[in-house]
Amino acid sequence: MNNQVTDPNVFELACDLLSRHSITPHDGGCQELMAAHLSPLGFNIEPMNFEDTTNMWARKGTKAPLFCFAGHTDVVPVGNESLWDNPPFSPILIDGMLHGRGAADMKGSLAAMVIATERFVTQYPDHQGSIAFLITSDEEGPFINGTTRVIDTLEARDEKIQYCIVGEPSSTSKLGDIVKNGRRGSLTGHLNVIGKQGHVAYPHLADNPIHNATAALTELSQTVWDQGNEFFPPTSFQISNINGGTGAGNVIPGELMVQFNFRYSTEQTADKLIERVNEILTSHQLRYELDWTFNGLPFLTEHGELLTAVQQSIKEITGLETDPQTTGGTSDGRFIAPTGAQLVELGPVNATIHQVNECVKYQDLEQLTDVYQRLLEKLLLN
Repeated sequence: MNNQVTDPNVFELACDLLSRHSITPHDGGCQELMAAHLSPLGFNIEPMNFEDTTNMWARKGTKAPLFCFAGHTDVVPVGNESLWDNPPFSPILIDGMLHGRGAADMKGSLAAMVIATERFVTQYPDHQGSIAFLITSDEEGPFINGTTRVIDTLEARDEKIQYCIVGEPSSTSKLGDIVKNGRRGSLTGHLNVIGKQGHVAYPHLADNPIHNATAALTELSQTVWDQGNEFFPPTSFQISNINGGTGAGNVIPGELMVQFNFRYSTEQTADKLIERVNEILTSHQLRYELDWTFNGLPFLTEHGELLTAVQQSIKEITGLETDPQTTGGTSDGRFIAPTGAQLVELGPVNATIHQVNECVKYQDLEQLTDVYQRLLEKLLLN
């Protein structure tokens, strides 16, 4: 074994997971591998597969509190494989860094979760409460048939999670320097401004939707939606795509298509944002069609048992004072937190996620395993 590895169990499981081709929505047998570790510990393994998505709900125990590890086995595509220094599904340890697609996002976390649980259950077979794993292969994809469908199933049978750790790579510079105790809501607008196509030499016979929409888009981009609060930055409006015209230089377009996104705080609701956008567009006398994609509610876990235990565990294992934040994109936590669960995202450094040559500091995975085990001890022991 490489002398950089002090826990072969973490290393071997991480490498086994990384070697499996599990580009979203495919699981590549990762969940079967995790189940093979969990089943001998007394976990009931319940596959919950919907359409093209592989999901696993594994639970040990029936009593509260229910502590859940949540994560995903799918990874993003590797892109041009020739740009990788090493094959993306052939994990390798180089100068202390474990390389492979999913090393940071988030197969390394999955290995740490499983090994931490093995240690904890072996050492404390009579622990309080229950432990569960909610694992999906549809986090990097359209997120239709993954965690949200599993949560719907659990809610229908009144199976409630009290504490949830999502293994997303939350750290920035060092393991545990940042955790996510909430996320902003995400709302996407698909706007079609309707005009009338015509020749640029005869503008009086046409109606240019680009000209018509400019003032409205400027107002939307300059509007102060709220001031945020102590946990969230102010709500952000960003235009992500805009398209108009036929490609010909002598044609006034007949329509303008604009896609924009709100990342919003708990100071807002989707309904309020939609109402205000329509008011602005209408005030500029536009003819338009507007459809919305609702990507997730904002959620927040305030200081309580879970966040306190997370901060204490990180401090005890790494020596760091962790900073809870709500910045960044969305995660599957947005489907779990609305059930009433206390939820924190805690995982390795995110510097290389979704990149060529994705990698993670291997010692961080061993420390992450220790942090996860310490969390179980704080929350499920007297």
